Amino acid sequence: MSKMSDRKILVVNDDGIDSEGIVKLAELAGHFGEVWVVAPASQCSAMSHRLTVKPTLTFREVPDFPLPDVHAYSLTGTPADCVKVAIQVIMDEKPDLVFSGINEGFNVGRDICYSGTVGAAIDGRMYGIPSIAYSLEKDGEFDVIETYFDEITEMLLKKELGQDEIWNVNFPRRDPDQIKGILFERLPDGQEYYFDHYEVLGEDEGGTSLEPVFVFPKKGGKGTDVEAVLKGFISIGKVKNLTP
Repeated sequence: MSKMSDRKILVVNDDGIDSEGIVKLAELAGHFGEVWVVAPASQCSAMSHRLTVKPTLTFREVPDFPLPDVHAYSLTGTPADCVKVAIQVIMDEKPDLVFSGINEGFNVGRDICYSGTVGAAIDGRMYGIPSIAYSLEKDGEFDVIETYFDEITEMLLKKELGQDEIWNVNFPRRDPDQIKGILFERLPDGQEYYFDHYEVLGEDEGGTSLEPVFVFPKKGGKGTDVEAVLKGFISIGKVKNLTP
């Protein structure tokens, strides 16, 4: 890997170019190299690896991005589109790292399968680039990430990653001094963290209306990411792509 000063880091997300999380991640990523941001022009949560086939994609530079030293672009596409367009079209050379996030809400358990944040990181890994997905419990403050980001990222960049693996990091909504510690090798829980069931609202001439109902779990399986974050630990685990 390149020296820190020479590293090029692609920062992506699924919450969109206007999210606070991507600004914070770009700021923190600047501790590790030159930052390029390519993010969806609008909210794209739960899009996993979805790609845009039609209509055409459009990207534009974002001159008013809050960090003046960052190369920032928005794209009328998905998180996976952002990774591919960034690497193939926008950036002057292939990035050394892909950081995805900071997602507004956990990416744990079965929800990982749907996550655009994790999906973008996996797309980066499919290009052979070490990739990390960062998520923060919904309505959490960035203090906890600011406190632990450098320590965790430095550790992860020194650890071995399989060619089909990414790091998935989840921060609970707690003050830094209330964090109980960092747990590694957390396995994805077998339950969904957010979704529980659909509620039928009624029928009309347009069809049957449904609303997703979210019921958060009260505990997680032993050794899992859900268990870790519910107990107040930072959860770190590997997520594997289906194809090496």
